[in-house]
Amino acid sequence: MNILQRTLLEKIGHENGFENSLPVTDDSVLLGSARHRAQAIITLNGDNWLLQVTSSVSGLLSLELVRSFAAIPLQNGKFVVPAIDDLAKLLRRAAKLAQSLPNQAASDFESQVQEELAKFPANIINGTEVERMVRQRVGQNTFRNAMLDYWGGACAVTGLAVPEVLRASHAKPWADCTSDAERLDVFNGFMLSANLDALFDRFLITFDDTGKIIISSRLNLVQRDALGLNPGLCLRWIANEHLVYLQYHRTLFVA
Repeated sequence: MNILQRTLLEKIGHENGFENSLPVTDDSVLLGSARHRAQAIITLNGDNWLLQVTSSVSGLLSLELVRSFAAIPLQNGKFVVPAIDDLAKLLRRAAKLAQSLPNQAASDFESQVQEELAKFPANIINGTEVERMVRQRVGQNTFRNAMLDYWGGACAVTGLAVPEVLRASHAKPWADCTSDAERLDVFNGFMLSANLDALFDRFLITFDDTGKIIISSRLNLVQRDALGLNPGLCLRWIANEHLVYLQYHRTLFVA
């Protein structure tokens, strides 16, 4: 790998969520970030780039990357990438996933809560309504940002990519969760357009374990048509980690 190729990789990494770089060997570059725990090792292999992404949730991250880039071949767990544009897209998606997958959001949440609480006098914080409200507000913002990252800024069902009308919908409601990790788990819900979010939040729609929509009998055909509901609607994808939360949601579903 020559100096121009190495410089190009460092630039692409910096622009796509991996702002730190370190040479590993003459043919490899290691990319990392202070914003997430994922690392990317890029190796020159003939006319192709080999990309391996590692993190504290490597298994989940790899599965999601394979789902997003099914057309790019794998070789011993490494993506074989012929085009530099595809490499940039892989890095950008990996960085977004690393910022949204379990544990990262919960870790970010606690530091943000402490930063917000530091703005108040210490004698009115601990165990008060102020602390509860700060935690809920910061948690909801953290969850939304993680969901936007995970779903690529688009509705989990329709693919609508207008963030202003998207809502982060919990499958297991915030109040029912037993921990912040559960509340902030990116698999505990879906990024949905406003109409689907309202229905999902009121348990008038849910999804089966394949991602297919289930519509409450309380909604008649005229209402379904007005809401844009039809039996063919389906989640764009569904991971195994979603299932336990979906099963909980279906226990509250208004059949």
